[in-house]
Amino acid sequence: MITVTVLHPGTMGAAITAELVAGGHEALSVTKGRSENTWVRGREAGATAYDSLAEALSRSAVVLSVCPPQAAEDVAAAVAAHGFEGVYVDVNAISPQRVRRIADETRPGSAIVDGAVFGQPPGEGRATRLYLAGADSAVELVASLFTDSALHVCRVGDTLGSASALKMAFSSYQKAARTLAGVAHALADAHGVGDQLTAEAEVMISAILSDPEYLPRAAARAWRWAPEMEDVADTLRAADLPTDMAEATARVLAYWEQDKDQFDLPVVHTLSQLRSGRSTWTGPDNKQGPGR
Repeated sequence: MITVTVLHPGTMGAAITAELVAGGHEALSVTKGRSENTWVRGREAGATAYDSLAEALSRSAVVLSVCPPQAAEDVAAAVAAHGFEGVYVDVNAISPQRVRRIADETRPGSAIVDGAVFGQPPGEGRATRLYLAGADSAVELVASLFTDSALHVCRVGDTLGSASALKMAFSSYQKAARTLAGVAHALADAHGVGDQLTAEAEVMISAILSDPEYLPRAAARAWRWAPEMEDVADTLRAADLPTDMAEATARVLAYWEQDKDQFDLPVVHTLSQLRSGRSTWTGPDNKQGPGR
């Protein structure tokens, strides 16, 4: 049995916690400074709650960071400040540059594993992929946590940032494509041709544009996706590729920020938000994004 602290279990983190517990490992969560929803999710997944981060870390061989991307470095810094010397696994949707910064700031003697999760939260018949990059011994330890689980481990090499780069490459299409579908449907809706657009999209190979009912779910996740697209832009910039699409996607996603976690809103509301002119995106220069 290996003891793992999971910081901080949202929907994905709670599902991963449940897989750890089902595999016979001990999972810990930290309640101090967290919302009631967070610690309830951890408890329901089978985690043992600790009020103190220091105490949880003292008992753990592995820390698994599964948090909103904008919080990834703060979570890593908090763990490093307590002198943790085990294996720290960052599975957040962040850029390779940020993974390397986290590695640079960790305590000597600890090991960093770069991770990326693909798919829906594991469990209930769903198989999810966990890509890992890092030193052999650390990756093997993390992989052993999920033997015969619904979280299928795939190795992408020993270079930190490789797993995150894969996630950024995938997200650069996945998130942008869903945002583009929202813009297209909003424009068609404004001109009363939404049904015709959907009909045309049905002959396309891609199913994204033919499913406007998905858009409220995209809007509900926009508060997470916008920071992720900023990391996509950083990744593209580092590779001397254009960043315009990723930055534009972040600006558009900010129109949906007030719909955070509201998965049951009607499609017409989601489309109207894109015409509202109330973007909250601040961008890399911290200036308010343009509205109308």
